Amino acid sequence: MRDLLPLAEEIGTILKARRQTIGVWESSSGGLVSAALLAQSGASAYFRGGGVIYAPAAFRGLVGLSKEDLGDMRSSSEPYARFAAATIRERLRADWGLCETGAAGPDGNGYGDAAGHTCTALIGEGVEISRTLETGLSDRVTNMELFAREALELLLENIR
Repeated sequence: MRDLLPLAEEIGTILKARRQTIGVWESSSGGLVSAALLAQSGASAYFRGGGVIYAPAAFRGLVGLSKEDLGDMRSSSEPYARFAAATIRERLRADWGLCETGAAGPDGNGYGDAAGHTCTALIGEGVEISRTLETGLSDRVTNMELFAREALELLLENIR
């Protein structure tokens, strides 16, 4: 996680200077995105909240959504990541919504994605962007860190 801190520090500095806020929805990064952002002094000025929305119970219980709300969208996809980023942004009334969703490993997920697959998305005023990362790795912890880095880099690239 220490490798994520310089990214999060720059993000925090920018968000505080602009008086902007962020909400985070993550799954396979296991909370590392939120942890890096919260490790910064003064994080309460920009971090509205977040959740590790990992299983259907969290999808229902923490964000109040059902399978029907997804239509034919599936987890670990760019459309899902954009939906989740928009949802967390709206629910937390944040300027930015950031999502990470994937398969950390050592195996793939039930949708046919290999370990090392993640989709990230960022939603904000005039910004709706998503991308997919394939690490090619099956190491769960390494993938979690790479997924968190991908999400933080996506955010930083778009707020600079």
